[in-house]
Amino acid sequence: MAILLILMASGSMLGKEVNGSKNWISVAGYSFQPSEFGKLLLVAYLASAFRKYKSFINLIEPAFVVLFCLGFLVIQKDLGSALIFFSISITMLYIATSKSKYIWICGILFAVGCIVSYKLFGHVRLRVMIWQDLWKYANNQSYQVVQSLFAIASGGLFGSGLGLGFPNFVPVRTTDFIFSAICEEMGMLVGLGIIIFQFLLFYRCMRAAVFVENKFSRLIAVGYGTMFATQVLVIVGGVVNMIPLTGITLPLISYGGSSMLISFCALGIVQKISEDGNNYE
Repeated sequence: MAILLILMASGSMLGKEVNGSKNWISVAGYSFQPSEFGKLLLVAYLASAFRKYKSFINLIEPAFVVLFCLGFLVIQKDLGSALIFFSISITMLYIATSKSKYIWICGILFAVGCIVSYKLFGHVRLRVMIWQDLWKYANNQSYQVVQSLFAIASGGLFGSGLGLGFPNFVPVRTTDFIFSAICEEMGMLVGLGIIIFQFLLFYRCMRAAVFVENKFSRLIAVGYGTMFATQVLVIVGGVVNMIPLTGITLPLISYGGSSMLISFCALGIVQKISEDGNNYE
């Protein structure tokens, strides 16, 4: 918990702004995102806290920790990570308690937080404005999403072929918009295959949670599975303008050392949990 809180605060205090978000820290020439490592630690902390659940009292400390993390992510303009942190938290909360009333309470508080953030922060209003009327701002604020849609449409079902498309027209194509570049050159069929592959990872995480008997390990597997699924939903939904765009990576595909390292760590932990579950099976 201590390391998690330090990491989440460090982005605001020591971070530099990249692509509108102040969530990058440079150390000895190497840059990394504290929020990426924060996801790994958040799941471990919540699993430890929720496994002791007996009454509402046990949820007070985790609630303040999650609120602290979400607050700093909004200040850092890292809205995608904020949504992932929230999704991980409520999923693990429901698995640990089996009480839907907690989920409703969290949902209402999250809605209130979204309204307050919309009123206080200009970057939140900008993302919603682009989402509501994409084509009105096609030449400036929504240029990225418009080019993303053009790229996906031009690729069709089978794509233009490797090296035959124009991915350079899409800004930030190696990270936030890698899905658009893939769909342009390889087609929507490959794009659909990537989505299926990502949700197979989610399924395997949930399967590991079902078969393991240790509650801590079960919550860990659920948390990491939710992390993968939410990242896919958020980034794919953003690049096709189904939801307001938030810049995060597509797991195991987008360029980014922090994201790749955390994904491998999470999969390694789930693999160990799966092996333990198979022993019980």
